[in-house]
Amino acid sequence: MIQIQAALFWAYAAGATSALSAGRQLQVWERINAGEGPRTRSRAANPYLALTALFAAVLMVPTGLFLLWQNPAWATMHVAEGHEDVWAGFVLCYAGGVPVAAVLGFLVAQALVLAGAGYWAYLQCVGGYFLVFGMLVHGWDGRGYQRFLSPGADDFADWPRDGVVNHVLDFLTSGTFLALLLFGAAVIGTMLATAIGWLMEGWSLPGADEDRKVPRVLAVVIAAAGVYGLPFVGALLASGLVRLLGGWLGLPLFAVVAGLTLLHGRSPVRWLYGLVGVPHRHWRADAGDDGDYAAGGVTADRSA
Repeated sequence: MIQIQAALFWAYAAGATSALSAGRQLQVWERINAGEGPRTRSRAANPYLALTALFAAVLMVPTGLFLLWQNPAWATMHVAEGHEDVWAGFVLCYAGGVPVAAVLGFLVAQALVLAGAGYWAYLQCVGGYFLVFGMLVHGWDGRGYQRFLSPGADDFADWPRDGVVNHVLDFLTSGTFLALLLFGAAVIGTMLATAIGWLMEGWSLPGADEDRKVPRVLAVVIAAAGVYGLPFVGALLASGLVRLLGGWLGLPLFAVVAGLTLLHGRSPVRWLYGLVGVPHRHWRADAGDDGDYAAGGVTADRSA
């Protein structure tokens, strides 16, 4: 339901967010299935992966295709002006690529969670949503927000001659915005409800709630700010630096700031991550000395 250029990034980020939200359950799932036959350990038997793929195929793909058919100019960020400019194979690749990207994001984040690198799974979400917001805010030519706020080709062409406020008002009263509003209630609402539900489910597992340092409502707010708010602020900062300093200076400077913010051992982002009670290195899905996996067991590795 967003523009084509950002759709695969969004699908990847949504898949990674699903895996991180269900990280506790995935660790338990791995422990329970350890030593079982290949059928019970197959990817298809994972209910969280199956629901993520279903979400991408049933909600993300149809809404995106509807907008591509209704308004191909807006859906392609005004690369195409009409249906005749959209190659049929591109539509096929989009329809198949969104579920694949969602599954890929889920599997990468799941692998990191099961390896005890939950924070790096979180960074998959941050990176994916940063690319989404970066495309919508800056794009490939600095006009990403103009392309997003222009429902038609004529609106996009009028940007040099019209004010930002008028464009925003025209976009808010357009049929494209109405479609986004309706689809967003279904797609984003389902995505958020699922992520919150899986977080709540994970906190109910033995030993998991002890890692949550704040009330559940506040933990959900912190998690949402970290997954969605932080990448959006990062996209705005990156765009601003590129506009002020140019790409050759702005992007390296942003990379340094992002690295210090996200990767430093005492960064505030790491500290906030620890408050939410999602998987970290001290809740690893490791086997005991006897090779058995306990569903409620906790490995006391506090080195992270």
